[in-house]
This record gives sequence, C-alpha cells and structure tokens, in this order.
Amino acid sequence: MPTPPKTSRPPRPSSDRPGPGGGTGPLAVHPKVFRDELAAAAGWVADYLGQIPQQPVARPLPAAHRQALAAGALPDEGQDLGALLEFVDRAIAPYPTGNGHPAFFAWINSPPSPAGVIAELLATAVNATCGMGEHALMDLERGVVRDLASLAGIAPTTGGVLTSGGSMANLLCLSAARAWFLRRHGATDGPAHDQAHARLTVYHSDQAHMSVAKAAAVIGLPPWRLRAVPTTAERRMDVEALRAMVDSDRASGLLPFCVVSNLGSTASGAVDPIEAITRVCRGRGLWHHADGAWGGLGALVPELAPLYRGVADLDSLTVDPHKTLSVPVGCGAALVTEPSLLRDAFGFRASYLDGDQDWPWMSDYTIELTRPGTRALTLWATLRQLGRSGVIALLQHYQDLAHYLRRRVQEHPALELCAGGPLPVVCFRLAVNSGTGSADSRADLHTAVAAHVQARGHAYLATVGHEGETVLRACVCNYLTTTDDVDTLLREVQAAADHLRTG
Repeated sequence: MPTPPKTSRPPRPSSDRPGPGGGTGPLAVHPKVFRDELAAAAGWVADYLGQIPQQPVARPLPAAHRQALAAGALPDEGQDLGALLEFVDRAIAPYPTGNGHPAFFAWINSPPSPAGVIAELLATAVNATCGMGEHALMDLERGVVRDLASLAGIAPTTGGVLTSGGSMANLLCLSAARAWFLRRHGATDGPAHDQAHARLTVYHSDQAHMSVAKAAAVIGLPPWRLRAVPTTAERRMDVEALRAMVDSDRASGLLPFCVVSNLGSTASGAVDPIEAITRVCRGRGLWHHADGAWGGLGALVPELAPLYRGVADLDSLTVDPHKTLSVPVGCGAALVTEPSLLRDAFGFRASYLDGDQDWPWMSDYTIELTRPGTRALTLWATLRQLGRSGVIALLQHYQDLAHYLRRRVQEHPALELCAGGPLPVVCFRLAVNSGTGSADSRADLHTAVAAHVQARGHAYLATVGHEGETVLRACVCNYLTTTDDVDTLLREVQAAADHLRTG
C-alpha cells in the first residue's frame, strides 16, 4: 500500500484557533493543517489508485485485525488529523474487496472513475442534502436523472431519483407500482385498501436479483404472492408461462399488479423479452418494471440493441451507475416514466418541510429525507468525463473482453463454456474429461478452485449455480481490465485446479 506522503504538520491547534471556515470548537482545525492534510490525502489517493494493479487483488483479513476493527473502543482524547491517513494506510487499504483491481472478476463492482473520486471530495465539502431545500445539487440531480433516462432509451417524460443502489431503486419502483395500481382501483385507504392489498401479486423471473424479493417483503407482500416465472434455455423469462400465471391468479381472485423483468441477470447476463412482457402487462393492467441495475444501458451497444426494443415503453427502470459507469459506490437510480407516481407513493407533507410545489424537493420521490449530494455530482462528473460516446465505448470494452474470455475458454482443453446471456459475464467449468470426476465432485472442485484463486491474490472470480451445478463465474466491469488480465485469470484457474488435484 502507498506510504502517506510526507507533509509539514504544525502542532495541533488549541480549540480557540479558527477552523477551515472560521469558528472554534472541538472540530476546529488550523487552516494550514487542514490544507496540508488534504494535500497529503490527495497524494495518497493518487498513489493508491496507481499502485492497485501491482498489488494483490485482495488479502485475507486476519481474525485479530477484524476483531480489533469491530470492537470500537473510542479513546477519551481526540487525535490529530494526520492519524486518519496513517490509520487508513495501515488498517483499511491493505484489505480491500478487490474490485479496484483489473483482475477482479467476481461480482459486478467497478473501480471508481477519476472524475468521481474528485467529485466525491468536492460534494462532501459542499455537504448539501439532496432531500430538501433549494440548492444547486438538487437541480443537478434532476439533470443527471434525465441524462440516464436518455442513455437508457426510456421515455422522454421520465424522471426519478438517485438511490444508494439497485436494491433501493427496486423498492421505490415497486412502491410506485403499488400506489399506481391501488389508485386505479380506488383502494388508497381504509377497508378497500386492506382488502386489495391482501391480494396484490408480483411476478419476476426465476433469475431475478434477491433485492426484488426484499422489496416485495418491505412493501408487505408475503412470499406466496411473489411469483417466480420459469425461464427458457437462454435464461429469459418464459412469456407464455407468465401469461398463464397471471391469468390463473386473476381467476382465483388475486390482483396481479407488477412484473419485474431482468435487463442483465446477475447469474448469467440474460435479458428478458421486453416487448412481449409489456404486451402482457398492457393487456392485463399491470406495471412493467425492469431491473437494469447492471444492464440497463445496454441499448447503447449495437450488438445488444435488438434485445432492448421496447425499452421506451417500460413503466420504470433501475440503473446502477456505480456498476457499469464506475461512479463511486452508492449511486443507483430509480427511473419512472411518469415521475408523479413516485410522489404519489412518497410525497408526504409536514409543516416544517414546505417545499416549492413547482420544483418539488427530491424527498418527495423517495423514502429518504436526508440524501447525500455526492451521488449527483459524482455521476455528473463521470458522465462529463465520458460523454455519450465514452459511455458507449466503455460498455463495448466490457463486451469485447467477455467475447475474448469466451473464446479462450472454448479453446482451452480443460475448460467448458456454459450457456449464458449476452452481457459481459462468462460462466465456465472444468471439463469432464479433465479428471474432475462426478458432477458433485466437480462442483466441490469449482468452489475450491475459486477459493484458491482468491487466496493467491493474482486474480479473483466467484461461483454461481448453473443447471443444478456450481460453476465458475467471471464478470467484466472494470475499465482497467485488459486481455492480459483475462489470461492471468485463466492461468490461475488452471493452476488452482492442478494444485487441488495433486495436493
């Protein structure tokens, strides 16, 4: 890990010295000390990010260190600002998730964009809450939401709100769908609401992200009214099965109100048939929400665009800029083609919060009141660093690397490619003829191979269930990744398999 840059640090000032913005008190810091520590932190960040490719992808966290971090133990006396950087360098930075490294292929976690890193600091200094008040960052959020909607190809009327990630975005969109449905049925309150709510039913494919089930639980739907629709051999929602399930539930007195489709399933990168699902929804009065946390911008990629026909007719869409756009973690988006429906779900009034109804506060569109402005500025900065053409080039980069990985797996005598979706995730396994034994023993070996690769630190991948078997899974979502990193991954997999067979 980088060594903190040497800086001149004056002695800690007493509490009667002015702070960075004037004033005194326990948090006050001499302006020169503050400037020096900011400069030291900026130098460390630049060194840290620059050295990541030469470091292990991840390191095991020692048990004693984990326990020490989790113990708390606040001292009586405060410490100088310089201790913060020293602590991060010693205790935090050596034990990352690994997603900043170009040979990290495990989950859909990206490294931070350079513009996003700088914007995070600047927005933190401004420290505005994007839930209430009249200030520039709230209007900037409105603008970047429009930018995302334009990139996704969803209807031009679309508005929405930035979220902590796809889980919160799915929750907001399901809440909007419920409010819309109950209003249409005159069941927004009282016994009519209770009677209708007790029959609401949601549909998703059997490849849906677990956050969909969580969102349904939060809005009060028990598991039995959350329907997992079977998928085809391509892992896409079976539309005929969906239609039959909806019709059966309606006939039994239930109230189907929403279908959640996948625009990039986590396990295999599958994209559900948008147009066909929308036809079912329109014909039966259901809301069509698409979980595109990972693949929501796929319409921009020429080879993927045919799969996204009909995206403009969605009712809502989840997109996670902190996945494919490398915005720093904590930036998702709930996009709704009729944004007033989000206000129907979340626009509560209070005498101490009297916003301009011509320019509603963003808290009217979400469950959060206090919301960080970092989301808006980091997304804006990253999009401005990229431009529309850069966004397309970034997504195509991921596609190209996934194609390369698939070819290398197919050419490898000891590996087999598993069927998967069109997005940049590749599932593969050790070949049957490579001495792996039964299916059960091969699944165990895959788990052990992944763990061994992770422990060695040269690359990082995960496992996933595929047709009843545990297989290896590699996802490409790092703008720093090259074909050399892909080759490293495959060498590590082969070395791990050889070691485990002979060890």
